[in-house]
Amino acid sequence: MTSDPQIDWLRITECFDRHGVEYLIVGGVGAQLHGATRPTSDFDSLPKTSDENLGRLATALRELGAFLRVDGLSEEEARALPVQLDGDTLACMDISTWTTDAGDLDVLTALPTRDGGRSRYEELVLRASSLDFGGVPVQVAALADIIASKEWANRPKDRAALDELHRLAEDELA
Repeated sequence: MTSDPQIDWLRITECFDRHGVEYLIVGGVGAQLHGATRPTSDFDSLPKTSDENLGRLATALRELGAFLRVDGLSEEEARALPVQLDGDTLACMDISTWTTDAGDLDVLTALPTRDGGRSRYEELVLRASSLDFGGVPVQVAALADIIASKEWANRPKDRAALDELHRLAEDELA
């Protein structure tokens, strides 16, 4: 898997597993788990948004030393933000970006669909794959769902990834 050497994906998944967090791996790491080779610099997760699960996620994020990652703020300024990291706070955020001791981590509450709709955990998990990630059982979003979210986002980095992802999707169907 190709990632930023400052990111410890296994430490994140082990921590989430230890705390019983129900989530899907999405984004670049999800694409890599489907065979993509494009590097990624953060770990995108999409948790089940029940109060109990968001509480477990908050506990895991605190264990990982998480603080908000905010464009334009230094690490010191971001660490000083008065953010209470708990399930209620996570429930108020559609997307939150965190810096942790294990690297950058994003928490999403839904993936965009091609038509701009939103698919949540409960729908996506039905199409997800269960994998062994360094000895940790994980769920990764279906490649078609990852592709749809990248097509909708339409950022240069997403467009650059799509050719490879479409080839992988064709290989999955073959």
